[in-house]
Amino acid sequence: MTISAFLFVLGSSLLTLNIYFPRLRERRLMTLSFGFGWLGGELALHLVLLQGLIGTLLLTGGNFSGWVGLLGVLALFASWAGLLHVHYQGMALGPTVEAALKKGLGADYFEAIPSDLASGLQLNPDFSDMLLPFRNDKTGLNITTDIDYGHHGLKLDLYRPEGDLTSAPVLLHIHGGAWMYGDKKGQALPLMHHLAKQGWLCCSVSYRLSPKATHPDHIVDCKAALAWIKDNICDYGGDPNFIAVTGGSAGGHLSALVALTPNDPQFQPGFEDADTTVQAAVPFYGVFDWTDADQLQPNDLLKDLLEKTVVKQTGDNVPEVYSAASPLHRITPQAPAMMVVHGTHDSLVPVALATAFSRKLEAVSNAPVVYLQVPRAQHAFDVFASPRSEHTKLGVTRFLTQRYSHYLEQLNA
Repeated sequence: MTISAFLFVLGSSLLTLNIYFPRLRERRLMTLSFGFGWLGGELALHLVLLQGLIGTLLLTGGNFSGWVGLLGVLALFASWAGLLHVHYQGMALGPTVEAALKKGLGADYFEAIPSDLASGLQLNPDFSDMLLPFRNDKTGLNITTDIDYGHHGLKLDLYRPEGDLTSAPVLLHIHGGAWMYGDKKGQALPLMHHLAKQGWLCCSVSYRLSPKATHPDHIVDCKAALAWIKDNICDYGGDPNFIAVTGGSAGGHLSALVALTPNDPQFQPGFEDADTTVQAAVPFYGVFDWTDADQLQPNDLLKDLLEKTVVKQTGDNVPEVYSAASPLHRITPQAPAMMVVHGTHDSLVPVALATAFSRKLEAVSNAPVVYLQVPRAQHAFDVFASPRSEHTKLGVTRFLTQRYSHYLEQLNA
């Protein structure tokens, strides 16, 4: 076997092994483990096809000669079998999503959705979307970008269906990026495009980023955006009385914190009287506890990030700040309905954190709680179309539609 063939087999095998056994404790390796595990896991079928083509070219070129070459070919087949298992596990996610919805909302939750809303719900993903995962189909959408929401020059984007809207349900999306990176344009597009085509009005907001920004700037900005939406969304066809909030990673933290701190004056300086309640929340792989009270963080990466870049004070010096910023410690019986989503193989934010958060929500909150653990999913698995992200997207849509149906029922009672 040639050196090129050996390196190809080694790289392919390590890529597959990383999907199954991501690195969690070593700070230097966890980011690499996330990146390769994220792309490899969500593009497993594409990876098999690509590696199969490369392997065929190497084989026909005589690069797998001798008994060592035979072992290399067998290793490739084992690696591809692992990738195909990951792919089909994602394709089979539908019953897991539905079971989580029924557990949190009730076995008859779907029957409670009015027929005019239920008839438009998609229950199974389109294979064509997964085949072209980075295609963002904007057909039928009206997208308005860079609307100034009157706070530090920050802006938001609106995603609506074409045509006129009247009192449409509203989704507020908060992007992730460790409170330092990212923008309102590059995340949650599959979910927002899908909901907009279902008749929702989706708002993706920007907020100040660290290290220039210091907590609580991030959450203050998100609250200011929510207050603006409440005051102005009628002009765009939205219903200010039904707003759901979502976000991933840092956005998952901020969306959960928005949901659990309605009208909290410490996060609303200068607009203390503004209404910042929401009717539902869907945090994805959020950092729910800055205090690490249960010692669930695998290393000190989050601690260093918060102390040096985001809060700029240590948790020992200002424990009350860390606690107040932790959704885990802000749960009350008045929490809105929530659907918590987290991948079991997340390298960056431990799934145990979502489990602890969801259990406390279920114990304390009077509203429904749905907890979806997505098998084999990495951090940010929902950024583009894949079997896992598509099944999750459709499940989140059913959750939000059920909550909107509940709101309409109360409104008309």
